[in-house]
Amino acid sequence: MTFLQLSEANIIGAVIAFILGLFLVPLVITFSEKNGLMDNPNERKIHSHPIPRLGGAAIWVCAILSFLALIIMSYYPHRALLSGLLLGSSLMFLLGLIDDIYGLEAKFKFTIQITIASIVFCLGVKITSIFIPFIGMVTLHPILSYLGTTAWIVGISNAVNFIDGVDGLAGSVITVSSVTLGLIAVALVPADTVSALIAFVLAGSMMGFLTYNFHPAKIFMGDSGALFGGFLLAALSVMYQMKSTDIKMYVPLLILAVPIIDITFSSLRRILKGTSPFVADAEHIHHKLLKFGLSQNKAVLVLVAFSILTGGLATYIAASDTTKYFLYAVIISAVMIILNRHAKIGEGKQEE
Repeated sequence: MTFLQLSEANIIGAVIAFILGLFLVPLVITFSEKNGLMDNPNERKIHSHPIPRLGGAAIWVCAILSFLALIIMSYYPHRALLSGLLLGSSLMFLLGLIDDIYGLEAKFKFTIQITIASIVFCLGVKITSIFIPFIGMVTLHPILSYLGTTAWIVGISNAVNFIDGVDGLAGSVITVSSVTLGLIAVALVPADTVSALIAFVLAGSMMGFLTYNFHPAKIFMGDSGALFGGFLLAALSVMYQMKSTDIKMYVPLLILAVPIIDITFSSLRRILKGTSPFVADAEHIHHKLLKFGLSQNKAVLVLVAFSILTGGLATYIAASDTTKYFLYAVIISAVMIILNRHAKIGEGKQEE
């Protein structure tokens, strides 16, 4: 049994990112409104009025500033592969930001995403072996390693982007998934301090953003936020797989179950219809829940509850003694968001 102990850096990083989010997101909202950087409603979208779409900028800035703060406090982990994670996620954020502002062709974005994944692969973040039941661990040929790694990173990045269609959904799923990956990284022997720190900083940044993103949302994360968060989840899961030597390497499939299920069925549906899997539509899982009669908040609750369930199962499989910490983290995160959201509702009523 591994005794789990969260390091000060993880907690401090998450708290700093959360607090920064509370102050930075309103600034991004104001900037977006003044410069017309809004997400306008159409037949595929469910919101009825223009909403700022540059939430990803606040999320990215929160994460980067948190790392800078940790450097100042001498908490920065000088470890291998960190440069690949930070560089790759920043490039993915930049791609999404350009798309949010100017709009890019789907095939062009896909090409750039493959390029970014290739850069990260060259920097050492790669799937080098897989576990095959009744056979054991099998080392992959470099070409298969490259194809598998890039497919996973690009696929998960887009899968997270696909579920960003209901207020609070993508941010909540990213938060649950990053907390899960962070706890598992801490429980590894030896602990993966780099993955843990990045995961908790990402969770803190997302929680700060979520206080303004639940229905009715004041801001959207846009492609910049979804691709940034999705990339980090994909890369962190690869980092975990690199340290796994048995069937536990498939734990990320549970952690990322919601976006994986959604992108799988969405792609198959579009291919069977004879359309491109890159063409957006309004038939994702969250759309179907809305058509079933659920409100946005209830649809998010259903999918997030499922994500928490699979995340809890993942922590139990990876390291059973981390499960209680996973539940503690979920409860604390929920309380932080609810209290902050309640305070904002109270402020709104006073202004009226």
